[in-house]
Amino acid sequence: MDLSTVTSFRRARGRGDLALAPGETVLAGGTWLFGEPQPEVTGLVDLTAMGWPDLEVSPAGLRIGATCSIARLVRFARDGEAPAEWAATRMFPVAADALLASFKIWNTATVGGNIARAFAAAAMVSLATGLDGTAEVWTPDGGERTLPVAEIPARDGVSTLRLGEVIRAIDLPARTLRSRFTLHRIALAELGRSAAVVTGRADEDGAAVFVVTAATERPVVLWFPAAPSATELAEAVRSAPGYFSDPLGAADWRRAVSVVLAERARAELAGETRA
Repeated sequence: MDLSTVTSFRRARGRGDLALAPGETVLAGGTWLFGEPQPEVTGLVDLTAMGWPDLEVSPAGLRIGATCSIARLVRFARDGEAPAEWAATRMFPVAADALLASFKIWNTATVGGNIARAFAAAAMVSLATGLDGTAEVWTPDGGERTLPVAEIPARDGVSTLRLGEVIRAIDLPARTLRSRFTLHRIALAELGRSAAVVTGRADEDGAAVFVVTAATERPVVLWFPAAPSATELAEAVRSAPGYFSDPLGAADWRRAVSVVLAERARAELAGETRA
């Protein structure tokens, strides 16, 4: 889509270039920005010129540059680049598939952009929250702060990021990348946007974490000191806050299917065979 109100474009090459003038907004992949009218936007500031590394592997875990494309993240998992002990990376392509986007979108859309937009159905929010991901956020005063990815969405399509803040990177810890991890989703249409997503994780210390996204306006993280029973998990998911209605599904339906998805995740992690 043409952005007819845009009269300026510049490339950010240092932190000083991220100081936005009135009407300016940052541009990464642009798949959302160019996807609908932006009448209030008069200038674009391109983040891709910052030269941030896409992916950095260290003993601490995986650092994903905010401008890393979703396609690059998928290749990291599929092409054997990830350390062998990081079993959770097998879910990277599954999360990307939840976007139900063409390869053109995968090659353009960025991990940081998907998270910053804070849509309930944002697949990178589901993935990063499920793996205890944190975001390094650059603040307009030249500082930075770190917060859980789970805390970035305030409600569907509304972020807690403050004016002028930019996500620099997403950090996934090695301990969760080594975990047993799964993701289950459902949509009203076979090729529709996710109406409910549930991730499940079994940690090395015996704890279990289940996260509900897409069905709720912001991520709901359910932590258990040990693997929960089917009844315990169902009650926790059923009583979770924030289920909402929109054209992708009614709140009561989303609540019900989230319970089903959570049980599938629990049974998979427990090695049980589902009927």
